[in-house]
Amino acid sequence: MPGHPALTRILRQHIEDEGLKPGDLLFQGENGGILAGSVIRRAWRSARRAVLPPHVFESPTGKRVYDNRHTRLTKWLNDGVPPAQVAEWAGNSVPVLLATYARCVEGQLPDLKRRLEAAGDLPDLPDAD
Repeated sequence: MPGHPALTRILRQHIEDEGLKPGDLLFQGENGGILAGSVIRRAWRSARRAVLPPHVFESPTGKRVYDNRHTRLTKWLNDGVPPAQVAEWAGNSVPVLLATYARCVEGQLPDLKRRLEAAGDLPDLPDAD
């Protein structure tokens, strides 16, 4: 899934610094195995506390690491990225994507109306008295 360019640079630098090869774990546990879920949750909680205002930290926003996926997909859809592209990046089908996220899309109606009006596809409305 595409990521923010600055974060991608940090990730690539980590991979280079660690000399990681395809199939290696990006972040390893104490004995070189998979990180324990409790370690990930503690690190995530600490990161949220460090960057979020207290009222946002106490809210459900980004409570779980997986919530970032939902936020990213919703943002792409709200920014007008075509659903087929978002579905491909997310590894989902378009029907699955839309079944989950269609109700999250908001704020596009004014822009869509402007685009339709600019194309002449909407009739002129009579002036209201």
